[in-house]
Amino acid sequence: MFFFISKIISFLFSPATWIFVLLLFALFMKNPKRKKKILIWVLVLFYFFSNSFIMEEVNRLWEVPAVAYKDMKTYDAGIVLGGILTYDIKLDRIQFQGSADRLFQAMELYKTGVIKKIFFVGGSGSIEFSYIKEGMFVRRYLLTLGIPDKDIWIENESRNTRENAVFANEFLKQHDYSSGNFLLITSGSHMRRALDCFEKVGLKVSPYSVDRRASQIRRYTFDHLLIPNIGTLASWEALVHEWVGIIVYKIKGYA
Repeated sequence: MFFFISKIISFLFSPATWIFVLLLFALFMKNPKRKKKILIWVLVLFYFFSNSFIMEEVNRLWEVPAVAYKDMKTYDAGIVLGGILTYDIKLDRIQFQGSADRLFQAMELYKTGVIKKIFFVGGSGSIEFSYIKEGMFVRRYLLTLGIPDKDIWIENESRNTRENAVFANEFLKQHDYSSGNFLLITSGSHMRRALDCFEKVGLKVSPYSVDRRASQIRRYTFDHLLIPNIGTLASWEALVHEWVGIIVYKIKGYA
């Protein structure tokens, strides 16, 4: 039930949803003055949530900073959180999403010897296609690229960040690795909630933020400062999802 409710809450708190609802109100509003006010609010909200500079600055405050290679040690495994791909049933092909940086960075860390194993944690985050589990496709992908099966750990039942932590902890205990050194690899905006969840179940991990939206250097170009960018709406949706998620998780005692 919690899984379904979380999907509904994320939808309700999406900036795109707010803008769409206000447009509907304006469409059916008969009072010209009220309609004008609503349309002004739609424009204000659209411009705010489509401004790249604002989006980047908010992410700069929220994201967990990245770690340089020189400041890292060797870890028993890199725990890669799911939510990185979809599956094309007809073509039998996986399609990576923006957050796939989690897996690509983990592969580099493995190849350079920073992590000894890649531990992918993630089943299906879809209500409709719950039988399509990310883990089995990630294993197939990594084997295709030549990574030995013995260095690939897969947990493919977890559906959210809470379950990522719980099931990963159970997996490691079963393999007598609960006291090892682990690197948690996930998106910068997602890292705060993920760290809280893993800490809650007693699994000590070190953060490795990837897929970050805030660059190291601030940009003051005309397009970045003033021109609306529709792509930032998706970034806001992901960020608001994290804010709502961490509040709900705190209330539920998951983080």
